[in-house]
Amino acid sequence: MSEKSSQKFTQALPGKLSEKLPGKLAERAERGPVVPVVKLHGPITPMPSPVNRPSISLQTVDSALNRAFSFDRTSAVALAINSPGGAATQSALVAERIRELAERKNVPVLAFCEDVAASGGYWLACAGDEVYAHASSMVGSVGVVSASFGMEELLRRAGIERRIHTAGENKSRLDPFRPENPEDVQWLQGMQEELHKQFADWVRQRRGDAISQAEEDLFSGEVWTGRRAAELGMVDGLGNLRGVVSHRFPDAHLVSVEPRKPLLARLGMTGPGGGAAGIAAGAVNAAFDRIESRSMWSRFGL
Repeated sequence: MSEKSSQKFTQALPGKLSEKLPGKLAERAERGPVVPVVKLHGPITPMPSPVNRPSISLQTVDSALNRAFSFDRTSAVALAINSPGGAATQSALVAERIRELAERKNVPVLAFCEDVAASGGYWLACAGDEVYAHASSMVGSVGVVSASFGMEELLRRAGIERRIHTAGENKSRLDPFRPENPEDVQWLQGMQEELHKQFADWVRQRRGDAISQAEEDLFSGEVWTGRRAAELGMVDGLGNLRGVVSHRFPDAHLVSVEPRKPLLARLGMTGPGGGAAGIAAGAVNAAFDRIESRSMWSRFGL
């Protein structure tokens, strides 16, 4: 292919993912304006999934964020968010990292809520300078939740005696194998209220005067459709990523930026040490990971 033909081929791909183009074609595409797209998909968790299921943590997305903000002639960075939430600290760390890079590089951030941007997922969305959702997206859930089981009766029926020894009177709070302690519940509620306040303060900081609903309703943990979220000021408008970016930056190429997989994940070793033992451990971890992930998504009917 001649250089002239190559240029025509590259220019004919305004909506393609130029990072997937080979060699010189990709380089030529990247010389024009670009909008890097970072996918923030899956539950937000401190630890990456043992079977490489989509999940979000600073560890898993930091490389993608760094690459997204490193392109020349970047018109904006787009965040494609599809998350039911998860760990509060990881939500805050990822959101803060996005803002740090955006301010350092002086690049606007557009956040797009896909199926779900709830709880920690909405925390991430608020890192955007502009937030968009599809009319049918599920948005919000500004709240904090924790859940567990009480299994002391199961142990009693099985004839099993629970033995636990601690140094420090509060070391074994909320033990599911012992009767619920009102003091432990009070402590947990205090922690939840503090985290809820941090979440609400972040939303106030990022959304500012756009929020049009009484705060007690916005911060009640309720979830809304994207259309209703737009009416409440929780998002700036309705639309999808490709449509909004094409309208706002018609000359820019969309560039998909994926996080780099850990070496063990690339080699297919999902458990510690690899081999048969690693595969077995990975299978067990995968089962629990799948149950937890399924539980988080099922809250939104997905």
